[in-house]
Amino acid sequence: PSSSHAYGARARRAVESARTQVASLIGARADEIIFTSGGSESNNMVIQGVAASLRSLGRHIITSAVEHPAVLEPCAALEAQGFRITILPVDGRGRVDPGDVEKAITTETILITIMHANNEVGTIQPLREIAAIARARSVLLHTDAAQSAGKIAVDVDALGVDFLSIAGHKLYAPKGVGALYIRTGRELPRLIHGADHEGGRRAGTENVLEIVGLGRAAEIARERLDATAEHCRRMRDRLWDGLRGRVAGIRRNGDPEASLPNTLSVSFRGVDASALLAEIGDRVAASAGAACHAEDVDVSPVLEAMKVPLDYAMGTVRFSTGRTTTEAEIDLAIEVVAEAVARLQAPQAAAAPADVQQGEEIRLTRFTHGMGCACKLRPQELEVVLRSLPRPASADVLVDASTADDAAAYRLSGELAIVQTVDFFTPIADDPFDFGAISAANSLSDIYAMGARPLFALSIVGFPSRRLPLSVLARILEGAAAKAREAGIDIVGGHSVEDTEPKFGLAVTGAVHPRRILTNRGAQPGDALILTKPVGTGIIMTAAKLQLASGGVVESALETMRSLNRAAAEALAPFDVHALTDVTGFGLLGHLREMTVASGVNAELRSSDVPLLSGALDFATAGGASGGTVDNLAHVSPHVDWTSTVARGLRLLLADAQTSGGLLIAVAPGDAEPLLGALLAAGVASARRIGAIAEKGAGRIRVLE
Repeated sequence: PSSSHAYGARARRAVESARTQVASLIGARADEIIFTSGGSESNNMVIQGVAASLRSLGRHIITSAVEHPAVLEPCAALEAQGFRITILPVDGRGRVDPGDVEKAITTETILITIMHANNEVGTIQPLREIAAIARARSVLLHTDAAQSAGKIAVDVDALGVDFLSIAGHKLYAPKGVGALYIRTGRELPRLIHGADHEGGRRAGTENVLEIVGLGRAAEIARERLDATAEHCRRMRDRLWDGLRGRVAGIRRNGDPEASLPNTLSVSFRGVDASALLAEIGDRVAASAGAACHAEDVDVSPVLEAMKVPLDYAMGTVRFSTGRTTTEAEIDLAIEVVAEAVARLQAPQAAAAPADVQQGEEIRLTRFTHGMGCACKLRPQELEVVLRSLPRPASADVLVDASTADDAAAYRLSGELAIVQTVDFFTPIADDPFDFGAISAANSLSDIYAMGARPLFALSIVGFPSRRLPLSVLARILEGAAAKAREAGIDIVGGHSVEDTEPKFGLAVTGAVHPRRILTNRGAQPGDALILTKPVGTGIIMTAAKLQLASGGVVESALETMRSLNRAAAEALAPFDVHALTDVTGFGLLGHLREMTVASGVNAELRSSDVPLLSGALDFATAGGASGGTVDNLAHVSPHVDWTSTVARGLRLLLADAQTSGGLLIAVAPGDAEPLLGALLAAGVASARRIGAIAEKGAGRIRVLE
């Protein structure tokens, strides 16, 4: 569109026509609109731009507790640069009090940024009142109108705002395009530098196709605004009326009057929203909290700000209606959701499983919000709890929680100690037999990781008998029994409870000579570090759950997790092993960190030598890490010295939450090569030397390329 030839002129006319269409939607002039990549860029352009241009006049910005991360994150970044950010509270409806805005303004205030309507609960903010206050105090006002533009009347003069952000996909335009309104007389410095596109206000060749799509979407929205709003409101109210007529103990969040017509936030008391979404996901598309945080099981900051009680907040689901939603779809949604809630709230009173048909293939990961060892408590939280526990008084307790080993050891005599462990988690595999086998292999690994021989095991079962047929549980137990037989032991009993999602594991008892117990304490400077299995199971299986990975990539991960660490453990016996652990939920770096801290040493890891599952690095680089993996990396990174060339994707893999991972061995340097040969002879083909224990220290890890 910047070209001077006829083809460029035609593209320019298309862009300028779209600019007029967007301006008409919000009552602006065409020259007050610039096109961006979306709402996030528009918000950043205003917040960072005002901060840069007016910092000499003041460094105070006012916002609210219910803003989108695209507003709160740039504010937080500015706070780290010395700006003062006031985050205003909201009432129980999610509404900002204009009086609070007025009280917060100081002589240093340069910007107020309050959203027009909330993306989770739909509450519309009193922008006109806030604008009057801002004008009287000569403070600029920005609003994020991503949720409201195209759904309700938005007029920049009536609202009195200086800046307004639009996200195209929220009004049926393509994804990846947005707009920013800048009132005449207001100026912003460039956020993106380059050529003089968009009147010199935003560099980068215009995305003509998406801009034209946004323009046409804005035109359609303006033409059909009242009719679409009325239709969405009628569908939303039909959904709410149907749900409250069928489900007890629910509440609606947000302002029932001053609210977007298409948004319905409902809290189901005593129900986990993630479990509910897993239950209804094949038939009803909804989200827990904000859609852009669909994997996050924490309570939404919006609901926290509104002080929604915890037993309701954890069961909050956002439903959205649209211009094509039909009454039949609403009625089906009511039926599906009501039946699912009944099963989850009171399973003992519910009917037989309704979401699994006879002969239908079971995908177990559909029935859980997280998978495998990635569901462990965050290491940051667990450490706090463990520090408060008293140390065992008995001298016969040889290993307890103080070394962060995954099993305990107790001396029965001078020649015999027992080792006990317990481990269970939600499905990491879709096939029930695979899940049982993997869970058993994972539990048994804790025995092998202490140099012990397993004797017998007990099952631990949590099972949603009203969501899944008992034949599924039978297959889980069969998979575990098969793996136990491979280990040479029996599963002799166990315990079960009704649960909202399937969980399975084993409590395993083993035996070892008291002087031959191996723990993660004892690594010595100079020791070689050897890992027996590749990493990446968490990344691969997260991709598989999202149906992004399939075939050989998934099967390779499953085979790794099904493999016992028995052969590797038995191969260690003749060698001078100083420390040993298995790599599971805290990832390779997390478990290496436990070893270095317990041993009082530092370590050096060569990332290029760490064996990786095929495809894992690609998925990690593409952003496919689970929340557990991201937590692991955040927890361990302060204790890691990274070579700058180790990319983010590889860092995530080194912290990836593994399930039934390999053994991590610290062995005397002279025994490293003979041990690798013994492991290869024992069939442990993926074993690799990945680094070494360095000097004595506080447990730091150096990661080289």
